[in-house]
Amino acid sequence: MNPIHRLTRSASVLFLLIALSTSQNIVAANRHPAKAQTRGQAEKRQPRGRRAELLRLAAQRRAEAIRLAALAAVARQRAAEEALRDHVQSLIEKDDVTGEDPEVRRVAINALGHHAGTVVVMDPKSGRIYSVVNQEWALREAVKPCSTIKLVTGLAGLNEKIIDPADTTTISDSNRVNLTSALAHSKNEYFQTVGGRVGFDRMISYARQLGLGEKTGINLRNESQGRVPKLKSGFAVNHMSSHGDDFRVTALQLGTLVSAMANGGRLITPFVARTPKEETRSAPKVRRVVDINADSFKQMIPGMVGSVSYGSGRRASNSDEVIAGKTGTCIEQGAWIGLFTSYAPLSDPRLAVVVIARGADGRNHFPAAVAGRIYHDLGARFGATTTDQMVRSGKPQLQRDLSIAKPSTSAAENDSLAAGDDESEDTDEAAPTAPRKTAPPVTIWGDPRRQTDSKVKLAVMPISDRTQQTAKHSPALPQTKSNPTAKLTPTQRPRRVTPTP
Repeated sequence: MNPIHRLTRSASVLFLLIALSTSQNIVAANRHPAKAQTRGQAEKRQPRGRRAELLRLAAQRRAEAIRLAALAAVARQRAAEEALRDHVQSLIEKDDVTGEDPEVRRVAINALGHHAGTVVVMDPKSGRIYSVVNQEWALREAVKPCSTIKLVTGLAGLNEKIIDPADTTTISDSNRVNLTSALAHSKNEYFQTVGGRVGFDRMISYARQLGLGEKTGINLRNESQGRVPKLKSGFAVNHMSSHGDDFRVTALQLGTLVSAMANGGRLITPFVARTPKEETRSAPKVRRVVDINADSFKQMIPGMVGSVSYGSGRRASNSDEVIAGKTGTCIEQGAWIGLFTSYAPLSDPRLAVVVIARGADGRNHFPAAVAGRIYHDLGARFGATTTDQMVRSGKPQLQRDLSIAKPSTSAAENDSLAAGDDESEDTDEAAPTAPRKTAPPVTIWGDPRRQTDSKVKLAVMPISDRTQQTAKHSPALPQTKSNPTAKLTPTQRPRRVTPTP
């Protein structure tokens, strides 16, 4: 080969090797940490406003993702609730209405509406079933009784001489609560103390006497017998006595239980009038006479009436008649359940109404509202005359029954008591409400440092008479703004405020 060509090729190879070496050095320099740090510093040198905007946009995207997830969860929950309500409507369509009273059934169905629940309407004296809306749930689906178990606890405490109805310290010294307020506002601590003192065995004995844990004997098929707890000890007995832990009851069982309270202690067998003979039947089939003193049933009346008049069951209140009832609200297996068991009119009970609802319909004491509408719509047929007329008729038994514990506190204090219902924490959670603007109460409910008198007084409640007396003893105050020279009495004279220097 020509030496010149060899020299040229060698030079080319040398230049190529030099070029490769230089390229590798450049790449290595770019990979050096100092170079990366330089780039990061360049990014940090971006304007602060740009960085803040990027952070804001990132936070906005996260918030939007959370909002969309929450909306999706709400949509799924609403879909599930609607599916449950549709399922209940399909169950109602399958009800066997043979022997039911058409008017009562129509009223009960309208009151329940498109909601997930069941309704039992019966005669508390004869045991005749006027209507059972959603028979599947009422007869065959046993549920936790929640606070309705307090009816059993109260009767047990009274019969065992543990409860003095007028006493406010023996059972619950810190809250100054008597039996009437404890029932009206569904106070858990009170009934937990009572249940603990009664004891597990005696509590179960009273529950069985009142029909829990056994079939009612109704002439319908596939009735559930429910369940009573097998064994509990310690505080579990207390909690069972206020919340109904491990009890399972049907709406029909609650109907016979409250009927026994209405008729003086006879546990009757309910029946649907499917034959002409049953249609005219008035004498009840008594399963047994409950071994509870008659005074114990009477002493429960003020609290049950108070529950409807101003307590946890006030959504059932009816101005045309006096209703005695008890609410219950709790969570069972992750789902809400609400109950209301009741009877009316107080002077001559002719209807016992039980409502049980589930899911969203079990909250906010919706079952009490359903029962209240049933009593109202059937008032012309089954209701009594107004309370005023009954009181003026001079019936001593009715006057004793109406000696219910009406709070002797201000309106603001009574609102505070109602807000303190031990079931209100569950039911008020559904929707936020604006805080009430109320005057500071004179006494502090539940503060053991304040020595106060009982929060309730026994008083007869003739509504119209009370209205008349109010008008009579409350003369109109002078219009001081338009007549500043009007003479004021000492109680009406405005307070003089001395300016602070």
